[in-house]
Amino acid sequence: MSLTSLRNKSSDPKQGVYFIGTTPPKQDTAIELVSGIADKLLDRLDSIAYDGLIVYDIQDETSRIEKPRPFPFKYTHDSRLYSKILHDKSAKPVITYKSVSQRDGADFSRWLSDAWHQFSVRDIVLVGSPSADGDIKLSLADAYQAVKDHNLDFHLGGVTIAERHTNKGDEHLRMLAKNEQGCEFFISQAVYNAQATIDMLTRYALECKKQGKKPRRVVLTFSPCGSAKTLAFIEWLGISVPEATSLRILESDNPLKESLLISRNNFEQILQACLPLDIPLGLNIESLTNRKEEIDAAILLFKLLKATLDLKLAESQL
Repeated sequence: MSLTSLRNKSSDPKQGVYFIGTTPPKQDTAIELVSGIADKLLDRLDSIAYDGLIVYDIQDETSRIEKPRPFPFKYTHDSRLYSKILHDKSAKPVITYKSVSQRDGADFSRWLSDAWHQFSVRDIVLVGSPSADGDIKLSLADAYQAVKDHNLDFHLGGVTIAERHTNKGDEHLRMLAKNEQGCEFFISQAVYNAQATIDMLTRYALECKKQGKKPRRVVLTFSPCGSAKTLAFIEWLGISVPEATSLRILESDNPLKESLLISRNNFEQILQACLPLDIPLGLNIESLTNRKEEIDAAILLFKLLKATLDLKLAESQL
């Protein structure tokens, strides 16, 4: 699949789209080692049929929450650089995240030009400031406008957060506003609360129907959890984990396996409630840590959830 064909596949509601999410290596990793890290990741992915990769742009979120970060924050290599390396090696499309608040409009416009011409980036997701209290040089709305004003035809996506819908009840309206601002697809925060996701997607589908608009593709993210520390990190990131779910994981003889079973059950609940709503869905599987067992579990989780979605999509065509 070429870089430009992700848009074509994503527009077909009868097909799932399937991604693996990853972060660039830490900034202090020697550049000559980055290529080897990419090789190692792609070797692991040889056993699965995925459509592309997602490369996150990690930002320091300490302004969002007073609680200390369970894992120390470290800057990573440029998301565009790692995207290009992965694309060149895998020949698959790569969605590149970009945190926009640290640069002004002129800087961001240069970032877009360089992303396109130097790093062959075609598919992007823009992320705003983690906190309204930070030093915001460019708002997310202004960044979307900058993409619109640019003469390059990026395939633009947005982030959607079910937890925000639980708290404010308006995430479906944010999604529609982002549609208007140029977003052609959405990627969710990691899902551990099925009901919060069902509520948000249902509201989004009903509002689209009311306004006579087609729902855009929503790629749902899932991540394994194998330890109390990973669970603390998941919750620190603002991901809603119901009390019973966290207790099931922490009290299990095999927390990692338990988290996979929980994710599959959550996904099945979401599909049962939301596939009839005609929202095109996709999957993104990520490991939130560098622990080998959690990375391996992410690949097993990908196989489980991809098979689940493929089966449900096939059944819906009967």
